[in-house]
Amino acid sequence: MVTNAIMDRVFVRLEPLATSKGGIILPETAINERNIGVVESIGSDVKSVKVGDKVLFHTFDDLPTYDPDVVVVRESSLLGVIIDE
Repeated sequence: MVTNAIMDRVFVRLEPLATSKGGIILPETAINERNIGVVESIGSDVKSVKVGDKVLFHTFDDLPTYDPDVVVVRESSLLGVIIDE
């Protein structure tokens, strides 16, 4: 369940990080500092991303929600959209 975001807020579902690309298992401290996720909801003032975009965001500006895998950030905290090819 995702609530509709308002104003310049973006709800982001964090990507799970269990292992690195090289197959190394990451410690719990590295997993807690996830800053890549998929946009689940955007506010009416958000212009730079859309629902479904994979984004990189500033980890110091995220707010936790009812779901430990979803955070709320301001649009200005988004650092970029990741394009998988």
